[in-house]
Amino acid sequence: MKRLSTLLLALACASTAHAETTVDRIEPPSWWTGMAVPVLQLMLHGDDIAELEAQIDHPGVTLLDTQRTENPNYLFINLQLSPEAKPGQMAITLFHRGETEAVVNYQLNRRTPGSAERRGFDATDAIYLITPDRFANGNPANDRSADMLEGPDRKHPGGRHGGDIAGMRAHLDYIADMGFTQIWPNPLLENNQPAYSYHGYSATDHYRIDPRFGSNEDFREFVTAAREKGLGVIQDVVLNHIGDHHWWMRDLPAGDWLNGRATEKNGYRITNHARFTHVDPYASEYDKEGFTEGWFVDSMPDLNQRNPLVANYLIQNSLWWIEYAGLSGIRADTYAYSDADFLQQWAARIRREYPNFNIVGEEWTRNPALVAHWQRSESEPVTGGRLKSMMDFPIFYALREGLAQSDSWESGLTRLYEGLANDFLYPEPNRLVIFGGNHDTSRLFSALDEDPALFKMAVAYIATMRGIPQFFYGDEILMRSPKQRDDGIVRSDFPGGWADDKRNAFTGKGLSKPQKTAQDMVRKLFSWRKQTPAVHSGKLKHFAPENGTYVYFRYDDKKKIMVAINKSDQAKKLDMKRFAEVIDGETRGTDVISGRRYTLANLPLPARDVLVLELH
Repeated sequence: MKRLSTLLLALACASTAHAETTVDRIEPPSWWTGMAVPVLQLMLHGDDIAELEAQIDHPGVTLLDTQRTENPNYLFINLQLSPEAKPGQMAITLFHRGETEAVVNYQLNRRTPGSAERRGFDATDAIYLITPDRFANGNPANDRSADMLEGPDRKHPGGRHGGDIAGMRAHLDYIADMGFTQIWPNPLLENNQPAYSYHGYSATDHYRIDPRFGSNEDFREFVTAAREKGLGVIQDVVLNHIGDHHWWMRDLPAGDWLNGRATEKNGYRITNHARFTHVDPYASEYDKEGFTEGWFVDSMPDLNQRNPLVANYLIQNSLWWIEYAGLSGIRADTYAYSDADFLQQWAARIRREYPNFNIVGEEWTRNPALVAHWQRSESEPVTGGRLKSMMDFPIFYALREGLAQSDSWESGLTRLYEGLANDFLYPEPNRLVIFGGNHDTSRLFSALDEDPALFKMAVAYIATMRGIPQFFYGDEILMRSPKQRDDGIVRSDFPGGWADDKRNAFTGKGLSKPQKTAQDMVRKLFSWRKQTPAVHSGKLKHFAPENGTYVYFRYDDKKKIMVAINKSDQAKKLDMKRFAEVIDGETRGTDVISGRRYTLANLPLPARDVLVLELH
């Protein structure tokens, strides 16, 4: 528990004047002057520290008050930082009955100029999703850490394989060359769990990068290096729960720090996953509580964000990582499972500090009405925890089923057409994040029966559809998985990420012809997309599916893009009169993928193919 070395690494240190008083943690480990909201709450942990009083002696910093819980080992100090607050070491004196027990030297940093104005990710971007443990092992020396419970086992699909921050950094050029502009790594925080720690969704320390991935400084340098190559970094944040080996679990700050601790016979109940209780006008209180207060699984304690100390801790933690690392966005895991009032506070505070920042929330449902409930427009104030962006799960399902199913009035391409028609529900559909797969789903290629033609259609759709595209690492080389969810296989190692790999997807060595073709297509489409404003912010018009074909347009005042999908086993000739309201005099088109030029009159559409035509 007394890890002064960790404290030093986190830019805070304590020196004690009394042998019996030790401050073994202070969080956040540092802060900044010049923040929009001039208040800071510090959590101090140490034996019987609640018996102590605090005194601050630093220009521009005022001690507002201190708070205590029933646990005598925690002390919460509330500070106000005026505009005149000076960067540097701030002395916090802890005393008892007039006698100094300890002096904590706390670091206040000067906020980086322009930090508040940073631009978050938007529809001009394309996101590359990475499971860091499975992407590339850039530093084998950190595969095993003496203070971590789980060591490496590359033969075990659910074990740690050794991928790390150094591996991602070593391949930034590959990611940028593929046409992507944002990187979303699965969580990198310490997950000192005895098993399945590789995925990152069971944090055991909110202010420490897992040492098997690297250090805090490694992460910050990775973000800086990515930025220099035109790549932003989106942090995967888990607000809802922690891992059951979190350091809190050895000494909970308060009896109500976790949900269910005092009310349930076993200390908790598993969530009912009844996500509609947020909006259901007939929902019972029992079901509402069962959703937001139930634990996700036995090993993931559910945080009670109704406790103001918990809420403030999580809010400050997100702000700390944005400011410390220089993030361009957040992906909020299991978003709706958290307390709605807390989500409101969290989202509003981040917007206050970073008005142009972006957060995308996960609400895993087929129902667009529920996803729309969680979205707000750019101009709206933050209410009810609504975000500018949400993951577009309804279109995810429509894309996979629309391509894999045979066509009828209610299936196949009709699923795509009607799925898109539901956009009337959303405040800003162009801010939704669209995707064909992620770390929690089967691989896109496998979901489409390992059919290269259907995969090509899916990639073309993701690259040209409204919204912000997200692509899962390895899909560009047709990585496979069972159709039924199997996380360890879905998150397989990227070929070439390990020194002894026989195939190397970074260089193309050992890839099959279909894999190279798919990789080249993804690179070509997303590199083109990066330079095409009509796809970023242009209008969208689509036409009802007909005879196994589906056509839509992206266009602005300068450019028109025609996307034509033919799922049929036969070539088709499109009647271009049908699209006259959009084409408006254009007579030719060039396919972005093949470079082939077409005359639009009676446009030939090859069997089981897709054309992405720039009209001229």
